[in-house]
Amino acid sequence: MLEHLTKETFKEKVFNFELNKEWKYEGDKPCLIDFYADWCGPCKMVAPILDELQKEYGDNLHIYKVDTEDQQELAGMFGVQSIPSLLFVPVDGQPQMAQGALPKTTFEQAISEVLKVEKPVL
Repeated sequence: MLEHLTKETFKEKVFNFELNKEWKYEGDKPCLIDFYADWCGPCKMVAPILDELQKEYGDNLHIYKVDTEDQQELAGMFGVQSIPSLLFVPVDGQPQMAQGALPKTTFEQAISEVLKVEKPVL
């Protein structure tokens, strides 16, 4: 089950925007954040893919969800205008945003290239 972030848990696990002006990732491993809404059809298509990816990557990657209806401040901070919007956050470096219902292969490519995380060999 993917963890849903609120403003408070976002500041603790991803970025404390009240303390820092410059981007500073708070996590210990890369993460992917899904900005979604319950009524959004494409978001519903992405949800099972993210569940699958979390199982496949396990402890190498955090996957979080942010409900844009409930957490409007977080969505606004990242300029989320369409959903799903996906934020790829490497441990070092700047986060990168992607939009739309991406196929699983695109997620895997971005996880490898942007987050520098390879799928564990089973």
